Amino acid sequence: MTAEKNKTCFEEEFDMAYGYITKLSENVIREHVRYNNRYGIAIAADIYKAKDLDETKKYPAIIVGAPYGGVKEQGPCVYANELAQRGFVVLTFDQAFMGESGGEPRHVSSPDIFVESFSAAVDYLGVKVPYVDREKIGAIGICGSGGFALSAAQVDVRIKAVATTSMYDITDVRGMFGDNKAMLEGMKAQLMAQRWADFEKGYPEYNPTFPEEPYPDVVSLPETDPLTNEWNRFYAVPRGHHPNAGGGFTTTSNAAMMNFKALDFIDEISPRPILFVVGDRAHSKAFSEKAYGNAAEPKELYVVEDAEHIDLYDRVDRIPFDKLESFFQAMK
Repeated sequence: MTAEKNKTCFEEEFDMAYGYITKLSENVIREHVRYNNRYGIAIAADIYKAKDLDETKKYPAIIVGAPYGGVKEQGPCVYANELAQRGFVVLTFDQAFMGESGGEPRHVSSPDIFVESFSAAVDYLGVKVPYVDREKIGAIGICGSGGFALSAAQVDVRIKAVATTSMYDITDVRGMFGDNKAMLEGMKAQLMAQRWADFEKGYPEYNPTFPEEPYPDVVSLPETDPLTNEWNRFYAVPRGHHPNAGGGFTTTSNAAMMNFKALDFIDEISPRPILFVVGDRAHSKAFSEKAYGNAAEPKELYVVEDAEHIDLYDRVDRIPFDKLESFFQAMK
């Protein structure tokens, strides 16, 4: 009993030291791994599995991608901790240029490379993890990773099922501007002026969104616009703060997103299934609705009651794990 108690204390200290936002279940093992993507960039990842998992057998696996600008120690660890207890092998990862993964300069966002990260995870699970059934590998994309996971599945037929939660399509820049062509052209001009400035300095501009040290609680947060307020309620307080997730990317990364359409071929994921999970109060709800409309069957739009966008990052009372479990158990 004493040994178990000491072990639990150690696990709590480990989670705090490494910034995992949820305590690892005593029934789950987390192992840190590294592998290269097809560009040769080292990817830092965690493998989650049940402690009583029989490694002589094969199990379905799920790859979980973090919100745009987030890291594996945030929302993905919440999903992995729960899904590993439900019989899945789960891999979470830091995007290239982010967190513990490689890539220079830091905080660069590249849609092609971010999509590639999901296929690189499939490579690793299917070749290096002998107890994974390589014919039953699925993916979950939280927030911005939702668009990247779907984009990967458009061509990577090894991904047998995709679920998105609070999805953003970061590449849908023109959709965000609507018919305001002048604003769009103004943004292009600003980004290209910044490229000149970056080249002259020898490094790209990066302005983090969130503080290095979190505010103690939501009451202490500064009042800003509604959207920033929401981001701060997760990233700027202990709930979701992590030193490797300062928010945003290098300024000129936005140009790459403007020149890439992630979901042009979403209908080609069929007959593999897609599950779109969205909060009824999510500011991002339109992204899931648009992608759902463009996708082919089988597909489902699942609305979570009384949930805003960030609630599906970490709130285990809102994330529909029973739904996710049944969805991925049906992979074939």
